[in-house]
Amino acid sequence: MRSDVIPLLLGADINVYSMARAFHEAYGLKTVAYGMYPSGPCYGSAIIDYRVCPHNDAPEVVLENVRTVCREFPDKKIIVLGCGDNYLTAIAENLPYFPENAVAPYVDLALMEQLIHKARFYTLCDKYGIAYPATFVYQKGMGHDFTLPFDAPYVVKPAESATYWDHPFPSQKKAYILHTRQEVEQVVDEIYANGYEDELIIQDFIPGDDSNMRVLTNYSGADGKVRLMCLGHVLLEEHTAHAVGNHAVIITEREPALCEGLRRMLDDIQFTGFSNFDIKYDRRDGTYKVFELNCRQGRSNYYVTGAGYNLAKYLVEDRIEHKELPFTMADRRNLWMVVPKKVAFDYIAKEHHGAMEALMRSGKCVNPLFYGPDKGLVHKLRLLRNHWRYKGRYAGVMEKVN
Repeated sequence: MRSDVIPLLLGADINVYSMARAFHEAYGLKTVAYGMYPSGPCYGSAIIDYRVCPHNDAPEVVLENVRTVCREFPDKKIIVLGCGDNYLTAIAENLPYFPENAVAPYVDLALMEQLIHKARFYTLCDKYGIAYPATFVYQKGMGHDFTLPFDAPYVVKPAESATYWDHPFPSQKKAYILHTRQEVEQVVDEIYANGYEDELIIQDFIPGDDSNMRVLTNYSGADGKVRLMCLGHVLLEEHTAHAVGNHAVIITEREPALCEGLRRMLDDIQFTGFSNFDIKYDRRDGTYKVFELNCRQGRSNYYVTGAGYNLAKYLVEDRIEHKELPFTMADRRNLWMVVPKKVAFDYIAKEHHGAMEALMRSGKCVNPLFYGPDKGLVHKLRLLRNHWRYKGRYAGVMEKVN
């Protein structure tokens, strides 16, 4: 138990709840969270002081909310974490203006903008010899007069995610998988017609189902050195338009060579705080290829805490207790899932079922949203209702495995 720290989380999704649970498990702390709507997994939670705040991700609102909580608890350290891409630059922009009792583990705005912009991030990958999919960077105004140096299928996605979602339209997707040049041109035109201004990324589609995906979550200390790396083998993703690519089932595993290459880059650029990489294994050449770096913990971050590496503890021991943390490459196996077990076994290839069943039998399986000490009855009933809706969501977009 601690009485000198208050976690302040910005957002309202599984990411927020997972970090709040980590703080509660490690220290018995109740989190303050600001979200935009009276809904989501944080709303009604007994372990979260959830506050509804419209325009929660605007830089001036972020600054005011941090100042408010710092004034409420002047004798405590307020740990500020953004739990979505839309909060990152707002936090970085305000770092010089946060009160003295605020602790915000983030790099400065200039470095953050380089890292979260996919085209600029790929330039950094070239410098450090990190593989990524064959890529064409499309700039607004190119029209249809451009040549793609790879064949279909193609992936189209924004180079800068936060501003992309500021311009919604009915058919908008997180990423598009397209099979013809004509489809690419139609999607590009539609995105820019709805107000997006930045570059688009057009990439070679790496073949393979969800189980070819990996997620690597890291914590880098205040000194800019990586202290924790935990690789997750994604077995199933979500497939609705706005959630495509979100993880649904993960097993932790080890790939030291992959981790060490990315560790060298993070250490060299003096990154600090949480980061995660989206990665896919390309069976065509036997390499792992990185899609992006997020300057935060991902929404599936509890796969790390659930495996025995509590992310809140790493943060508190580094930034509050100023401990000298050794480097750890996670090696404990654990199964993380946010879908019902039946959904997992219905849509994940049978070659993985044995490992899943073994972890379940040994108690090494966790859903971050179902936390015993969180006693709110209405909250639990809402979570259960949403949990079982996954059956219908998958039935409409995927075929069950044979």
